[in-house]
Amino acid sequence: MITFEAVCQMVRLEPVELERWIAQRWVLPESEGAHYVFSDLDVARVRLIVELHRDLAVGEDAMSVVLRLLDQLYTTRRQMRSLLRALETLPEDHRAAVLRHFGER
Repeated sequence: MITFEAVCQMVRLEPVELERWIAQRWVLPESEGAHYVFSDLDVARVRLIVELHRDLAVGEDAMSVVLRLLDQLYTTRRQMRSLLRALETLPEDHRAAVLRHFGER
């Protein structure tokens, strides 16, 4: 787990900014007593927010919408990978039928 201070240093972020993002629930680190700890996934999300905010000029008003859409996209991608793994376990004729069905649409 990574400390609050370490995250700020890693991404060159002011602590007040990260605190605001946590308050807005853009980042959801775990709490250990009075301190936050971040997983690698949390740090990746902080880096994404930094990129969206600094490099792409996504404003605070739009950030919640952008993050929610990205979360939906990532969830859909995970579900698709799971579906593809499940398809790989089917007999060839069943798999071909499923693929034909989607190819017709």
